[in-house]
Amino acid sequence: MIGLPLALAACTTSRRAPTMSEPTIDPFYVSMYGPVLDEPHPVAAMDLRRVDPKWWRQEVEYVTDERPGTIIVDTPNRFLYLVQENGRAMRYGIGVGKDEALEFRGNATVGRKAAWPRWTPTSSMIKREPDRYGQYAGGLEGGPTNPLGPRALYLYKNGRDTLFRLHGTTEPYTIGTNVSSGCIRLMNQDIIDLYSRVPTGTRVVVYN
Repeated sequence: MIGLPLALAACTTSRRAPTMSEPTIDPFYVSMYGPVLDEPHPVAAMDLRRVDPKWWRQEVEYVTDERPGTIIVDTPNRFLYLVQENGRAMRYGIGVGKDEALEFRGNATVGRKAAWPRWTPTSSMIKREPDRYGQYAGGLEGGPTNPLGPRALYLYKNGRDTLFRLHGTTEPYTIGTNVSSGCIRLMNQDIIDLYSRVPTGTRVVVYN
């Protein structure tokens, strides 16, 4: 019994859990995905702790027969590549269509570019989800709540609009998933970057 108080004390003694520090994010990427304020509408900074680093914009090795300046959309792996010289490419993480039937595949060109574009759901989108899209049948002006985000690249084939877009998003933390209504979404800082790099007429190849 003499040792009982000590035994009880040992049972009730609490220890502090070791403090776990969050990994430090490279300031290069913090700056890359920081707020964009020199726009008609502010673009919020990305919380990169919520996005797997593999989806962050980065230059990578990439072997292809396509010429530099070509955009390649690798839908299955959810990456978009802007081909560069010497076996390199700028790679962007993307969100893709939740249904293969809604996706475009093949070759196209950037037929039009728009900053803070107006968005109008297609008739098939309205028919498929009238409660969600019917209210926007007349279109929605560009702005923070517009699903296309701050930039859009419109893909054309044989001179006609395919209704397929490369654009920003109001849901940046869905990048890397299958969530869109068929088009390709990028983080807003990334679509602004891609938009600045490619002219109208750029060749686009979409793999499914």
